[in-house]
Amino acid sequence: MDINILTVFILAIIVGNEIISKVPPTLHTPLMSGSNAISGIAIVGAIIATKIDGSIGTWFGLIAVVFATVNVVGGFMVTDRMLKMFKRK
Repeated sequence: MDINILTVFILAIIVGNEIISKVPPTLHTPLMSGSNAISGIAIVGAIIATKIDGSIGTWFGLIAVVFATVNVVGGFMVTDRMLKMFKRK
């Protein structure tokens, strides 16, 4: 198993958690589209992590792809709902 890829995976978890946890609740919805870009980067990293030799890296990569995809889809749904609130009727 390549230790560099595992290190990047663990650092991505820590950095992602720190970035999201520092956002106050009042700013969470407006910054959702920005976090979609971060999740897109996480998806690319997770896809790369699935190429690790051995089953544990593949499973961690698959789990990361699923979680990042859910985050991106949820972010777009929330952003779309927020933009509809400001649309004139």
